[in-house]
Amino acid sequence: MMIEQRKKLTVITEAALESTLGPVLLEQGASGYTVTNARGHGSHGARDGGWSSSSNIRIEIICDYPVAQAIAEHLLENYAKNYAMILYLSNVDIFRPERF
Repeated sequence: MMIEQRKKLTVITEAALESTLGPVLLEQGASGYTVTNARGHGSHGARDGGWSSSSNIRIEIICDYPVAQAIAEHLLENYAKNYAMILYLSNVDIFRPERF
């Protein structure tokens, strides 16, 4: 069984950006991404998802480091100043590396 390492870039941001960010992620080199709803409390207060204006999403992208870096730099430069946005990077061991 083949296992390889990749990076997982996680972006937690406002749900209003979902349709905008999908094409951006692909343009920056992601082969795909996963979006889930997210709730919590942080520096912008409670984000309970009860109203679309207070909804958050979590986007996860598994890719190599250069792609993760390009995506993160693009998001920070173009979106983070005007939208609530948290980004973090993790190492992940993946099965079926040809999918990424």
